[in-house]
Amino acid sequence: MPASSEANLSELILIPGETTLAQLEQVWRKGLAVRLADSARPGIAASAARIQAAVDGDAAVYGVNTGFGKLASIKIAAGDTATLQRNLILSHCCGVGEPVEPETVRLIMVLKLLSLGRGASGVRPEVIGLIEDMLAKGVLPVIPAQGSVGASGDLAPLAHMAATLLGEGRAIYQGREMSSAQALKSAGLTPVVLAAKEGLALINGTQVSTAFALAGLFDAFASARAALVISSLSTDAIMGSTAPFLEEIHTLRGHRGQITAARAIRDLMAGSEIRESHREGDTRVQDPYCIRCQPQVTGACIDLLWQAARTLEIEANAATDNPLVLVGADQIVSGGNFHAEPVAFAADQIALAIAEIGAISQRRIALMVDPALSHDLPPFLTPDPGLNSGLMIAEVTSAALMSENKHLATPCSTDSTPTSANQEDHVSMAAHGARRLKRMNANLAQIIGIEALCAAAGVEFRAPLKTSDTLQAVIARLRETVPPLEQDRYLAPDLAEAANLIREGELVAAVAPELLAEVAP
Repeated sequence: MPASSEANLSELILIPGETTLAQLEQVWRKGLAVRLADSARPGIAASAARIQAAVDGDAAVYGVNTGFGKLASIKIAAGDTATLQRNLILSHCCGVGEPVEPETVRLIMVLKLLSLGRGASGVRPEVIGLIEDMLAKGVLPVIPAQGSVGASGDLAPLAHMAATLLGEGRAIYQGREMSSAQALKSAGLTPVVLAAKEGLALINGTQVSTAFALAGLFDAFASARAALVISSLSTDAIMGSTAPFLEEIHTLRGHRGQITAARAIRDLMAGSEIRESHREGDTRVQDPYCIRCQPQVTGACIDLLWQAARTLEIEANAATDNPLVLVGADQIVSGGNFHAEPVAFAADQIALAIAEIGAISQRRIALMVDPALSHDLPPFLTPDPGLNSGLMIAEVTSAALMSENKHLATPCSTDSTPTSANQEDHVSMAAHGARRLKRMNANLAQIIGIEALCAAAGVEFRAPLKTSDTLQAVIARLRETVPPLEQDRYLAPDLAEAANLIREGELVAAVAPELLAEVAP
């Protein structure tokens, strides 16, 4: 699980515009502090100077000396600049719902640093420094999860983040929630007084939607790796053929994800006694699709995740507030980079991949518990069926979760509603489109966990034949905490532990890392 409480003093230096998803996953999972590279500092200072020049001038510049949104035509006096920015933050603190988990709040703050660090937002270095110091000392704003429509920036949730910089709102420090003012004081930090445009720079942007999407992406890749491991185990459990995984089949089609998935399954099953035992004389001609088409389905899901990863890596490094300071052209220009349509599409792609990985996993579970299809495995994988129900209802639970994920996978990016007196008349819905991925990934981990219970039992019923050494190690790790189901028992803890082993990557960790190294962002 991601680190979520105490600050980790390890520090990562990030270059805006060049930060990788691997670095961001480290931030999210390990709770690393972050500072921007020194190379970003001159651009930050130059854009701040350009904003100050606009303050000193007479021309109306949106967000610098005007109101916001539909109120942009109202000119603001130079003496009211600080009040304007403070009012902006406080009035936009309209988030509702459960607070965002601390590890994702940390990621939101890091993404905001990367965006401001591009030198196009006009914030002063001291604002950057305060965010960096908050990350280093573990001062994390309390951000309600709901309230963004994914355009004009993630305004409400980012306002809650920005409020902590002002000493307003609530924050977490040393594992306790308190007022932001107390959190900053306890950490030896001083609230900032915002200058022109700084409030707008802090709340304009897609950092909340992008952080939700990245968290969903990281866990989806972890589940994809687990799915390849457990589906290989399932293939041996039902004595499936490995012929459909031959390299030549997949290179003839050419999809990278499919080729990668087939290679992984071949490598995971290499040396299996179970597989060798039925190469000759097996009366079955073909396995069901959930076995035979694993590379085509799981591989296509991996391709979708890779596409989403490319989009999100670009977005993580993007300047997404408004207006933008074009230092080289000596202009301050209003645009629409705050519109999170790319993130919304990426979130929808991730959701589709999560749903389909779970759908085919559930069909393998159904295959293994059905004595008509499982090639001589006992009904519901219990040695004494009738008196015992075995994994009968575990399969039903997996079907419920699969169906729930199918519903949740309905695209969010195709929805829109006008806001702010029709000034912001098309929005992306990226924030909740990405936020649902957490729930979907939790469902998927449980589905794959149930498959792991079924597949391990199926392979054990094939004794004295053994699966590959690699997959035997996976079963051994499972059996450290979940014993074989010889007689019916209270099963909920077994299901919870199996899901936890998937979420924590424990079963995948039993596999040589190089076998699944490519299945990553």
